[in-house]
Amino acid sequence: MEIRPYGRSDTDADELWELKRGFELGLGAGTGGDDKAERYNQKLTEDYREQYLDWVERCVADDDRCVTVADAGDGLVGYVFVLPVRLAFIWDAAVLNEIFVHPDYRGTGVADDLMDAAIALARDQSLPLDRLVLDVDRENDRAQAFYDRYGFEHWGEMVARKL
Repeated sequence: MEIRPYGRSDTDADELWELKRGFELGLGAGTGGDDKAERYNQKLTEDYREQYLDWVERCVADDDRCVTVADAGDGLVGYVFVLPVRLAFIWDAAVLNEIFVHPDYRGTGVADDLMDAAIALARDQSLPLDRLVLDVDRENDRAQAFYDRYGFEHWGEMVARKL
């Protein structure tokens, strides 16, 4: 398994998008009722794909480690996305935007390798607060256990409203 920066190639883009789809569909599955799953599914349009991949390109232009992938040799099986330091003022900290591992590779250590890469990048960033933050669904026990293992603690709480 190779843990490396996102390659900015068409192949990496296509494979990252498939992983991103898995990430998004996983957010809606099993928590928040059927309407949550449907809302996440509906946003996965071609326009959203193009906007997301353009955003990835802008972030990795700042630091190619912002998106780090797990490459099994025959394709990408996971990724972690840490926002570039210029966006640290969102939470005055490093922001772990997304981490996802294909279900077939969960429990293999890939998520640990990706988290280690995220923490290393965050430590290299010049931040107002020495923290790595993320948001996680309180109902996602698997994710909660993973973050607990890495010493993440509750630090405020995000709330949202419909626009």
